[in-house]
Amino acid sequence: MASHSFDTSAAPVACPFMPVFGAPQVMFVRGAGTELWDDGGKRYLDFLCGLAVTSLGHSHPVITETIARQAGTLLHVSNLFANDAATRAAIDVDALLAEATGEQGQVFFCNSGAEANEAAIKLARKFGGRGRFVVVSAFGSFHGRTLASLAATGQPAKHEPFQPMPEGFRHVPYDDLDALAASIDPSVAAVLIETVQGEGGVVPADPEYLRGIRALCDERGMLMMVDEVQTGFARTGEWFGFQHAGVVPDVVTLAKGMGNGFPVGAVWAKRDVAAVFRPGDHGSTYSGTAIATAVVSAVIAEMRAIDAPALAAKKGEYLRTALAAIPGVANVRGQGLLLAAELAGGRDAKAVYTDLLDRGLVTNAVTGTAIRLAPPLTVSEAEMDEAVAMFAAALA
Repeated sequence: MASHSFDTSAAPVACPFMPVFGAPQVMFVRGAGTELWDDGGKRYLDFLCGLAVTSLGHSHPVITETIARQAGTLLHVSNLFANDAATRAAIDVDALLAEATGEQGQVFFCNSGAEANEAAIKLARKFGGRGRFVVVSAFGSFHGRTLASLAATGQPAKHEPFQPMPEGFRHVPYDDLDALAASIDPSVAAVLIETVQGEGGVVPADPEYLRGIRALCDERGMLMMVDEVQTGFARTGEWFGFQHAGVVPDVVTLAKGMGNGFPVGAVWAKRDVAAVFRPGDHGSTYSGTAIATAVVSAVIAEMRAIDAPALAAKKGEYLRTALAAIPGVANVRGQGLLLAAELAGGRDAKAVYTDLLDRGLVTNAVTGTAIRLAPPLTVSEAEMDEAVAMFAAALA
């Protein structure tokens, strides 16, 4: 089993955490780059990145210095006032999206991907107006755990404990444009879609499907809202997953890699769409808090400096090819450094994940038969070779 030597000598008898994540298998205490160490001193390679979050690696010196400097300068003021960190970060995020879309937009900062999608859903309802409030999303999708973002999530089993769900959400098969078109009626305000279904098994959409959604939204006057929480910030080999299809969304939701581990999310919308929000329509105490947004600007600057999309594309191809050559891997899917290895013969992915963890490789079983790998964009070839060797040994 994986190494774990939790010190419970000073701990209360009862677990202090609500039981929403299950029992942890490892206690991590330190990270650097692609490496993690547990409380017993064992070293691991992190090929999960906190679910595609630490894209620049753990304890990145630029991010560490940014947090320390900002913490000693200004942490937080309310949104009754401006702060220079949030202003810079909003300009930086909009600049990235302007390069990707050719459109100028506006940004709302929040704390997570779920909150970003929650804001997008409210924006869609305000845009649609009274009686036009439905958001269509795909089966297999994952958009968050708040009630509205969970209702948009196309995984009915996750809805059951919390019924009745908020109304105004409709689900259709993923990558099926005809099914989507058939679901549209005058009550639909927006389509919310992932370019790669991350939690759904690392399943990329056909570019023609995404282009078809764009055309359908143009034809019916609906918003095309793209959830880039897992795919954004260079993870797929482009700055944003929608660029692979050459489409321009109206609304884009962001989080994860944008903060490299610091909790932050954002929703970006074209200016004419963002303009439907008026003062008081939405907000958050921590929207644009100085310390989080200082990290956002630092992440963008560092990713630009290393040409992160090119790194993800090149290293993703290297890792994909190496994984596909392992006996026992049926195929590898995904984009860039967001990959899933489908195991041959319906092999139990959870058992393989546990074996990999014991060997010192952090991944996760994204479906019953597939292992997700999302290492830092800064991962070295030597680290990829080491990980692939562990993968081959686990399947041997």
